[in-house]
Amino acid sequence: MTMTETLKIVIPMAGWGTRMRPHTYSKPKPLVSVAGKTSLEHVLAMFSTLPDPGNAEYIFIVGPCLGEQFIPSFIGSNFPQLKAHYVVQHEMKGQSHALSLAREYLHGPMIVCFSDTLMETDFSFLAHEEADGVAWVMPVPDPRRFGVADLNQDGWVTRFVEKPQSMDNNLVVVGCYYLKSAEALFVAIDEQIKQNISLKGEFFLTDAITLMIKNGAKVRVNEISTWLDTGTIEATLDTNRILLERGCANRVKNEKIDGVEIIAPSFVHETAQITNSVIGPFASIGADCRITNARVEDSILEAGCEIEAAVLRRSLIGRQARVQGRGDGQVLRLNTGDNSSVISG
Repeated sequence: MTMTETLKIVIPMAGWGTRMRPHTYSKPKPLVSVAGKTSLEHVLAMFSTLPDPGNAEYIFIVGPCLGEQFIPSFIGSNFPQLKAHYVVQHEMKGQSHALSLAREYLHGPMIVCFSDTLMETDFSFLAHEEADGVAWVMPVPDPRRFGVADLNQDGWVTRFVEKPQSMDNNLVVVGCYYLKSAEALFVAIDEQIKQNISLKGEFFLTDAITLMIKNGAKVRVNEISTWLDTGTIEATLDTNRILLERGCANRVKNEKIDGVEIIAPSFVHETAQITNSVIGPFASIGADCRITNARVEDSILEAGCEIEAAVLRRSLIGRQARVQGRGDGQVLRLNTGDNSSVISG
């Protein structure tokens, strides 16, 4: 790409988020908190290393109802400088179908990055990229749950394989792709849909890129060493730990003041009110939380939670939720949605 071209960044996020329920009953999955920010904020922060981040244009593909309701207002309030467009995917027909809905906004170079993919990478190389496409990959011990990129002897991608039976190739695609020509992608997507190249009724982006390769596109991989996932409750809690260890904590030293002990690394919002409690390690405490006579460890508390006389471990507590413990030290492991109330009897 050239520095004068506007890079389009597409972030598909129209899925129902069933693996993140009950949190996704009341908000879209990218707005669930992890390490002091929403997942979406962490994704957008990755693009600060673009060759010309101020010249990028964002297209958010959202779902009906929650996505349509919450994402535009969130971006408008928190990222008013972003040039953003919104497309609603009413039918869940897969990634390629989602991209086809955004056709009017996509011309020239583009990045597709899925909203639950967090990775450590430097996008600055795109200023001099000559390949037709780049797929971000990471070696994993067991690739059979994922999709992998097959390479030829010269290092070019020959095809992508979903959920391979063999473990010989462990280069898993992590959900981020650069394509030099959106127009070439849409030629492939149109062919994919015409040929009905789908899996369980969904059209996958990797199949479209494989068609591009068959049509002569040169696609390479960019290997990374850190890939974090926020697609499930357990994965989100694991990602919370890693992000707190890697710079997202605002409490990096153990503290003990007036009956409150903070064990690092943890994130505690400045508006949180904490009394006679132990926080951390690996705790993320959101804005306006009130915590009394409690212990919160390896957990995420979203904004406005009230926790009293409870010991929480490996828990994800939604916004404005209330947890009342028995005060007897019983450890609770909860997955509680927004505006819920849990009383330990």
